[in-house]
Amino acid sequence: MTFDVPFTDLSAMTHEVRADVTDAWTGLLDTSRFIGGAAVEEFERCWARYCGTAHAIGVANGTDALHLALTALGVGPGDEVVVPANTFVASAEAVVLAGATPRFADVDERTLLITPDSLAATITSRTRAVIVVHLYGQMPDMDALGEVADRAGIAIVEDAAQAHGATWRGRRAGSVGAVGCFSFYPGKNLGAFGDAGAAVTADGDLAERIRCLRDHGRAPGSHHRHALIGTNSRLDAVQAVVLTAKLARLDGWTEARRAVADRYRAAVEYGPVRLVEERPGARGVYHLAVVRVPDRELARRRLAAMGVQTAIHYPVPCHEQQPYRRFATGPLPVAERAAAEVLSLPMFPHLSDEQVARVCKAVGELADVREGGHV
Repeated sequence: MTFDVPFTDLSAMTHEVRADVTDAWTGLLDTSRFIGGAAVEEFERCWARYCGTAHAIGVANGTDALHLALTALGVGPGDEVVVPANTFVASAEAVVLAGATPRFADVDERTLLITPDSLAATITSRTRAVIVVHLYGQMPDMDALGEVADRAGIAIVEDAAQAHGATWRGRRAGSVGAVGCFSFYPGKNLGAFGDAGAAVTADGDLAERIRCLRDHGRAPGSHHRHALIGTNSRLDAVQAVVLTAKLARLDGWTEARRAVADRYRAAVEYGPVRLVEERPGARGVYHLAVVRVPDRELARRRLAAMGVQTAIHYPVPCHEQQPYRRFATGPLPVAERAAAEVLSLPMFPHLSDEQVARVCKAVGELADVREGGHV
């Protein structure tokens, strides 16, 4: 089916950076330095500076960033890590890959993000860390979460895979916890031309351990000595040049996303459709524009009939996914209820005024649709 307003369209972003990437690719062909080297180091410097951290370590993908961050923090068998149930499965997956046990926490009714109360209720004597997920591009109350984590003596790992450039009270995602983890999957706000990721931190020792782990555990400065049992999770140079080219445009693309979100919020202000909220103090980047609707399948059909493509993130909470049910300790009502209601509207920086207006009109008309008494 062809839609007048697609859910996403990466072609305009690709067009913007094509010349820069082509020039940089020519340079890589001249040097044949495809793993590591100057291109990767330049992006790592730029990304650390952008995030407001001392160190950035490029890795193969966002899941590896989480896994290696937990391992570098010493998290392993016998340990527990708190994970919000409303997240992409990679957040929990990384905990299991590190040998630890995920403990699922419920989320806030309005933001669908982890709360200080749900974190405190989930911590046990075995808890070593919490993965705070900045889902949809919004950050939760990092001050209050930090207080709970500090009292419990656990580390905060930021899963910022959807939050490139988001802020909490002026501090960028990735710079608040012990370590921040990013995905640069092509559809992200800052996306590569394939899989890529990074971890950022202010802790030099932690950064060195992650660098070592990503490269087969090689000791610093040595090719043949291996200090740790690591893995192969290095950032390709071709992805680094793409990311450096796109980073120069990221803030402009973010402002375009925010402008679209403002128009969506105004369009649903008085109807039954609700846009997921931002907390005061947070400044989101709207990787996704997520609304909640009482009858999602009817809403999707109606929007599709009006030429608007939608998506769902995520219809099954992590603790209800088959491989992770064994880690569930009880119902998580907010996450479970939201999973049946969340709907993602079109969101990308090159949406035209006409396309945004079409989505706003279509969403507004959902208030007039009734089937069994619901939208």
